[in-house]
Amino acid sequence: MSNIELALWSFPVLLILVFLRMPIALAMISLGIGGTWMVMGTPLMTLNQLKTLTFGTFSNYSYSIIPLFLLMGQFATISGMSSALFRAAESFLGHRKGGMAMSSIGACAGFGAICGSSLATAATMGQVALPELRRYGYPGSLATGTLAAGGTLGILIPPSVILVIYAILAEQNIEKLFIAAIVPGLLAALGYILAISVWVRVYPNSAAVRERVAWPERLRALARIWPVMVVFVAVVGGIYTGIFTPTEAAAIGAAGTGIIALASGQMTWARLGDAILSTASSTAMIFLIILGAALYNSFLSLTQLPSLASAWMAGQGLSPWLVLALVLVMYLLLGCVMDSLSMVLLTVPIIFPIMLALDFGMTPAEFGLWFGILVLIVVEVGLITPPVGMNLFIINSMDRATPIRETFIGALPFVATDLIRVVILVAFPSITLGLVWVLDAFR
Repeated sequence: MSNIELALWSFPVLLILVFLRMPIALAMISLGIGGTWMVMGTPLMTLNQLKTLTFGTFSNYSYSIIPLFLLMGQFATISGMSSALFRAAESFLGHRKGGMAMSSIGACAGFGAICGSSLATAATMGQVALPELRRYGYPGSLATGTLAAGGTLGILIPPSVILVIYAILAEQNIEKLFIAAIVPGLLAALGYILAISVWVRVYPNSAAVRERVAWPERLRALARIWPVMVVFVAVVGGIYTGIFTPTEAAAIGAAGTGIIALASGQMTWARLGDAILSTASSTAMIFLIILGAALYNSFLSLTQLPSLASAWMAGQGLSPWLVLALVLVMYLLLGCVMDSLSMVLLTVPIIFPIMLALDFGMTPAEFGLWFGILVLIVVEVGLITPPVGMNLFIINSMDRATPIRETFIGALPFVATDLIRVVILVAFPSITLGLVWVLDAFR
């Protein structure tokens, strides 16, 4: 078997291992080690890789941003910001048809701006909003589907852990990626709200509405979410203005949310310990996946598959837009069987050089930003599609009265809005890049 054949066969083997419930990190580590051994014909290269590749990967200073953003999300949860965000959104939207569900989306968007994790956003907002949605008579499918979709805003609205990892893999500017994600993130929230609006008009008796809240109470509810705005402006604004590096901004954000949690009276020694342990556990899981992807991609590089695939694709004369469409469809299909982080780590080192060689009428820097946001959106869809839609399972576990099938059905309108948004952003790259251009003009 040639090296190219070995590399090609490794992909179905990886999927089989995932279907057999092997953790994706261990599957990639096993294939990376085994494949390198078969290519080199000796275990010495493999043993050397375990030392040098591990050190080379985790000595990257940029990766220290990951635990800091995760810790910021933990502190934000403890501080009660999620409840304040939901109450503020509820006071403005609760009296409308579907308003409680729309409030959940607004609160998820706000919490995503200080969390950076989809699963944490879904789990936290589910605890706050799900009881309210059920109390006002929302069907289980709409309630759980809304919160599962809203949770995906945690990885799209900056700061985002997956955006940081994409930036490192594709050698892109982290601060510009954060800025480029803002408008698509807001479009995502708007699309979800429109999906809810359509749902409650198709099924007009599906939920009750609460009484209209007076303006003084609305303003008081709005005033309670000032910590969210302060943290978001400090982190994203500090990065883009050059006051902080991304890692320094993550540290500022973690410290700021920690102080807010302490000032709220919700921080105890026990909760602090739980937050640190949870952050350490999530970081270890992410770093193990990063190592697995590094070993597997190193094996693929030895076979020369990425460079040969890039040369082959460039020589086919296919339209760049057709290639882009095929890549995005591939991500949608992979999202049905793989988690988002694994997809990014596994595919970006292979796919990005191929796409960069095609002519989309942009500079390489602009293409890197635009393509990264598109990848993030289609990866995000995988979080709310079966059978591996993690957000669906997290929210469904909080509402045992709703069958998982109903949760899947409830997520479909939100998946449809995601696909429409992808088409719009592909057709009009300026939507993604416009804010970056504007801010660059004023720097």
